[in-house]
Amino acid sequence: MGFLSSLFGQGTSKEEIKSMIAAGAVIIDVRSSQEFQGGHVAGSKNIPLQTIGNKAQEIKKLGKPLVLCCASGMRSGQAEKMLQSKGINCKNAGGWKTVNSLIE
Repeated sequence: MGFLSSLFGQGTSKEEIKSMIAAGAVIIDVRSSQEFQGGHVAGSKNIPLQTIGNKAQEIKKLGKPLVLCCASGMRSGQAEKMLQSKGINCKNAGGWKTVNSLIE
C-alpha cells in the first residue's frame, strides 16, 4: 500500500469499513465543526483534526474501534496515524459521503 493510498483510505476496503460499522464502530468525522454542520454521517461524532490529539484519552475510553472520515480522506488519514501511534484501533474510511453510502 502506497503513502497516498493510506492517506485517502484506499488501504481499507469498503467491506471492512461496512463490517466495522455493523459491529458497532464509532464514526468520527475530523472536519471542522462548520463543515460537519453542512452535512455528515448520521450518528457520527465531530472531533476536528486539530483537537483530536488532545482528546486521545477520551477517545480511548469509548472502548470501540473507530471509523475516521473527513471530506476527501486526507485529514482522516492524518488522524489515523496519530491515533494509531497512541494505541487506538482505527481505520481511515476516506470521505464522509463514502462512509454514508455504506450505511444501510
